[in-house]
Amino acid sequence: MPSRGRLRPLGQDEVRITGGFWRARQDVNATASLPHARSWQDRLGWTGNFTARNAASATRRGREFTDSEVYKLLEAMSWEVGRGTGETGALDAQIAELTGVVAAAQAADGYLHTAFGRPGQPARYSDMLWGHELYCTGHLLQAAVARARTGGGDADPLLAVARRAADHVCEAFGPDGTPGVCGHPEIELGLVELARLTGEQRYLDQAALFIERRGHRTLPRHHFGWSYFSDDQPVRQSTVLHGHAVRALYLAAATVDVAVETGDDELLRTVAAQFDRTLARRTYLTGGMGSRHADEAFGDDFVLPSDRAYSETCAGVAAIMLAWRLLLATGDGRYDEVIERILYNVVATAIGDDGRSFFYAHTLHQRTPTAASAADEEQLGFGGGPRAPWFEVSCCLPNAARLLAALSCYLVTVDDTGVRLHQYADSEISTRLDDGREVGLRVRAGLPDDGAVTVRVTKTDDQPWSITLRVPQWAAGAELVTTHGRRHVPVGDIVVYRSFAVGEEIRLELPTRPRFTAPDPRIDATRGCVAVERGPLVYCAESEGEVDLDTLRVDATVPPVDAGSGVEVRARFTAPGPDDWPYGAPRPADDRTRPSTPLNLVPYHRWARGGPSTMRVWLPAT
Repeated sequence: MPSRGRLRPLGQDEVRITGGFWRARQDVNATASLPHARSWQDRLGWTGNFTARNAASATRRGREFTDSEVYKLLEAMSWEVGRGTGETGALDAQIAELTGVVAAAQAADGYLHTAFGRPGQPARYSDMLWGHELYCTGHLLQAAVARARTGGGDADPLLAVARRAADHVCEAFGPDGTPGVCGHPEIELGLVELARLTGEQRYLDQAALFIERRGHRTLPRHHFGWSYFSDDQPVRQSTVLHGHAVRALYLAAATVDVAVETGDDELLRTVAAQFDRTLARRTYLTGGMGSRHADEAFGDDFVLPSDRAYSETCAGVAAIMLAWRLLLATGDGRYDEVIERILYNVVATAIGDDGRSFFYAHTLHQRTPTAASAADEEQLGFGGGPRAPWFEVSCCLPNAARLLAALSCYLVTVDDTGVRLHQYADSEISTRLDDGREVGLRVRAGLPDDGAVTVRVTKTDDQPWSITLRVPQWAAGAELVTTHGRRHVPVGDIVVYRSFAVGEEIRLELPTRPRFTAPDPRIDATRGCVAVERGPLVYCAESEGEVDLDTLRVDATVPPVDAGSGVEVRARFTAPGPDDWPYGAPRPADDRTRPSTPLNLVPYHRWARGGPSTMRVWLPAT
């Protein structure tokens, strides 16, 4: 928990998701995605790498960062235990088993990595650019913190492993050690979280030291450039997030943590400004980040091509981590909007209905039909294409899994006067206010389909306190219904402060009418197009047949309307031109002689679930 900030987060023992959209995804995560990830990691030898530590290097399997996937799985399992929904015993046993395997592979001085440092392997820290040793250690520390917070406690064996590893890092890379940084930020996040849990100041100091060392081009040169490794410019001098999207977002999230814990408000404002500019100029409508396939990176300002959108799932998870930290530190409700957009349009899109396939990247325009992936084949390419059961680089599934398992922690906070609701889901809340009073709420929410949110007081006393609700930007015209009547409420935070009675209800009615959205004209790739949103959801046109979506033109003068489970717009399909030279004199953008016909759009998170299809989010407009 942060030592300071405008808002206090609540733990899994204080907030529980009980039903609806997100509970269904949590349950699939628990019953399908976690065992699926474990089976693939066992099958490919990633968990076995820990038991083969004393063997020749040739026995090790997978990329140099596969240790981190085991750690992320451990973290996801730990958060799932914290949910307490019936899988606890089996998961506890798996966590104990994997912890034992990991502990046995740890060197006497605390060093832990399966690809370096043993006979026949490269020397420790001999490849700071690509070795991912500190990156993997960071994920180990986060897994241990999750385990300690969800039942393991201070005496948990995984926490002991993590503390030895962190002590080794402080010794090897402290003020008197090697003045290096890892090619992939993550150790910084793990160190701060471990410092908060244990109270060890040197872990925080080491995280701050790593952040100050970055940006001085100490890593070797590479054709992707120093920006790919977040080593081209000191954090304090940067004005926007750039380079490899996940690396940049992890580093920014860790920098917020360090700024909060050290009281460095200038550094906090710097990162907030970087994120604001990134959101305004380098973020897709879905909330996805990263528009360059070659280096998984942010593009330049307003370079957001739909058919080359990278928008990695991991970048979505990392952006939520950053937005959440800024929300806690500043109390600024703008970050609620960011989290909501990414949750519904990246995280919810990523995982297949059965929990056993997933997107690595998230295109906004699929020109050729997706093809089904073999259920028993590891995919070598990971820059696009269909949901696949597993990738050679499979960071995204365990990353989404740990977020989903811990999702209840992102819904509610406590401020100076009461409780604030940030994301709406069926949930039960039981906590203490800052003055020690016990309060409880039951929330029922129909999002994303229905905008009705009902909050029922289940625990209170006779003293006043506040319930703060959020009216999103998309919900202009919302109404609040209380015991004092019905009234229109503006976009933003709505504070209801008074003495409540047990059983009293507050109802927030959020309009979820479909709407056209126009892009900033500086985004060349989408100029002349519109998108459709409804509530928090982005919609898309999808074709599983012969319809050529590249000939689609939407009549933007006719507003979109609800139609069954989708949204309907009026559209025309222009006749394809001859296969000759595609350039010539200007010609009309559309053929008005062709009648418009109804076109049904589906939520973006539902695309590619019924078989091979083409798809586009941005629709050329008449």
